[in-house]
Amino acid sequence: MSFFAMQSPRAARRAFLGKSGLLLSGTAVALLAGREALAGQAGAAQAGDVKILNAALAAELEAVAAYQVGAESGLLQKPVLALALEFQGHHKAHAGVLASTVEKLGGRPVAAKAKYDFPSAGLKTQADVLRFAASLEKGAVSAYLGAVPLFSNRDLSKAAASILGDEAMHWAVLRHAVGEAPVPAAFVS
Repeated sequence: MSFFAMQSPRAARRAFLGKSGLLLSGTAVALLAGREALAGQAGAAQAGDVKILNAALAAELEAVAAYQVGAESGLLQKPVLALALEFQGHHKAHAGVLASTVEKLGGRPVAAKAKYDFPSAGLKTQADVLRFAASLEKGAVSAYLGAVPLFSNRDLSKAAASILGDEAMHWAVLRHAVGEAPVPAAFVS
């Protein structure tokens, strides 16, 4: 089962922000946004930033692997399969930016696990696969939501919000695909 799927939204957000309790620095987010000049103004990156970014990278790599399981399941109809592969591509892009950011900070990006413990045996229908993917996306939304308000520089918040927006759209589309309300509430928690 997914790391995010096993946790409440609040716990997923905390896990994303780092088990050590450290928060993303302005430097890390500036680099994430491709704004090296802003990163220089924010000061030197801390080792904790690399740990947190690697936690985010690990989650994105898990999402890439989860979408691969769905794609290879044989359960997804052609238009849904195309959408799943598109979403997987988004997660690959997120992972690429995160890995690049870790390297820019002087760290070593985490690698994808050789094997993830997904609930594959419980995936019997297309709807099962979509609900599983939606649970991953919901966890990602919650995790990124926790990061957005932590920055005093609004440009840095935009970088984290950009990924959050993508994850929220994935979640809404997947919910709609299984017949659930795409946007279940006026606020995301």
